[in-house]
Amino acid sequence: MNTSFFGELLQTISERGRALVERTRGRRGAPAERSESLVDLCEELVSVRGEASGTALARDILQRFAELTTGPRIAFFEALAHRFGPDDKRIADAVAAWQKTPNDATAAELHRAAEPRRQELFRRLNMAPGGTKALVTMREKLMNALDHREDLAAVDADFVHLFSSWFNRGFLVLRRIDWSTPANILERIIHYEAVHEIHDWRDLRARIDPPDRRCYAFFHPALVDDPLIFVEVALTREIADAIPPILAPKREIIPTERATTAVFYSISNCQRGLAGVSFGSFLIKQVAAEISRELPRLSTFVTLSPAPAFAGWLKRELAQDVSKAIDADDRAAFAALDGGLWVNDTAAAERLREPLMRAAATYFLTARTRTRAPVDPVARFHLGNGARLERIDWLADPSPKGIAQSFGIMVNYLYDLDDIEKNHEAYAENRTIVASNPVKKLARPVRDLVPAAE
Repeated sequence: MNTSFFGELLQTISERGRALVERTRGRRGAPAERSESLVDLCEELVSVRGEASGTALARDILQRFAELTTGPRIAFFEALAHRFGPDDKRIADAVAAWQKTPNDATAAELHRAAEPRRQELFRRLNMAPGGTKALVTMREKLMNALDHREDLAAVDADFVHLFSSWFNRGFLVLRRIDWSTPANILERIIHYEAVHEIHDWRDLRARIDPPDRRCYAFFHPALVDDPLIFVEVALTREIADAIPPILAPKREIIPTERATTAVFYSISNCQRGLAGVSFGSFLIKQVAAEISRELPRLSTFVTLSPAPAFAGWLKRELAQDVSKAIDADDRAAFAALDGGLWVNDTAAAERLREPLMRAAATYFLTARTRTRAPVDPVARFHLGNGARLERIDWLADPSPKGIAQSFGIMVNYLYDLDDIEKNHEAYAENRTIVASNPVKKLARPVRDLVPAAE
């Protein structure tokens, strides 16, 4: 084998790649010009054919994007929206060809023509080392602008479309997180915990090390040791109705052979840039299967979930002169909510118990968006995954965060493995909220409550 030939070939490719990077770096200008020159590089990347030069160019584009400030970054997204959409002429030609000769070949060309050029750009950017992570971060930056820039929604839709393929369930790896897990991953678990803050390493160890505690995470090969989503699980003798006993630093550790219930008490998405790409349903079902194999005596799989939108919804209802969800007596009782002093007053809290539980049941069963989905985002997630709204728990989270978002109320969603598919179909087809009889009896008998304006 002529090793000198291959050595010269590799050197030539490397030199060309470096030359391309140096040439593109030479185009840097004032901040106002950087997004435009970056767009020119993207045009070049879409048209380049060489893999080595394309990889070098993709790496430089992603590096330069990371250096952009807010204004040039928005200008770059605008260019993606307006200059990297579908080719209208190519679409028109493809439609005409398919209408004239409708077959697999013309249909395939129509499909290719309809694809925005952005998608090919993103695929080529993904060739760079660390490209997947950089694109997830790019989408996160885009999401920061979406609330005020509806014209960028198409760019976001292309990100979600590609990420849904790149992060397909078949690529995800389930790993148990325990005290032997590498420290860099454990640090990320502490950082990403979004439901119940992990205060320090001792707190983390109490959640993942005892035999009656579990933590599982999904990983993707392109993100190496950066989790996508993780769930914390408590093994208990019964359905948990409050979070403090689960998180208590000094508590009774239950032998696993005596546990009958797996309580999913915290689910945290780690990558904001992957919002809209669903992992949670796969995670819960796979973790349930994993724990069932390990502990066959477990018979109940249930969440202890927050209700992050309940307090805001109730305050909006109380701001109306008349509310179908709240009667006059309950409205009068809710005056005690002002100031938050009721939390530390046992008698005042007890007077609020029935009105708040009644309002919460009404909220979960009837408060809907204009698409008839539940207002509560956690409810949408679990009901969409086939869970049943099993129980509403009074003062289950008395922390300042819990009081602020739900007046301390939490919810148990039951995952009955025999009914998951049936419940999922009922929700997907008719937005049916499957709930236990006690929850139904708590709610006021009103029809779905849809806001006048979202």
